[in-house]
Amino acid sequence: MPPTVRRVTGWLTRRPDDLSEDDTLAIKQILARSPKLDATYTHVRQFAEIMTNRQGQRLGEWLETIDEEGAPALKSFANGLRSDIDAVIAGLTLPHSSGAVEGSINIKIKYIKRQMFGRANFDLLRIRVLHAA
Repeated sequence: MPPTVRRVTGWLTRRPDDLSEDDTLAIKQILARSPKLDATYTHVRQFAEIMTNRQGQRLGEWLETIDEEGAPALKSFANGLRSDIDAVIAGLTLPHSSGAVEGSINIKIKYIKRQMFGRANFDLLRIRVLHAA
């Protein structure tokens, strides 16, 4: 039985070290049959390496490669990255993260929204959120 698209996508986006021997063999066979998928896999692995190793300085080179050789979906992803390139490079380079702060702010805003559900309009919600901060 051939693998599902979901399973193959999981293999392509997972760390190669986390794949079983059978999965590794299966993905190699699939990539050997499709040069375009093999090229896409190479680009995805390169971006994953840039992300995990905090090598934001390599992003420009990766984006140029995608413009020349990338699949349409990767080109669309690259264009999205370009929309705020300075923030993307900082996120891929610097060790700092605002995730914890953003998470707590989201929780507070959701709490206020739930309290006010069906009671008032956006203007009052905005005032309450600003005063809560």
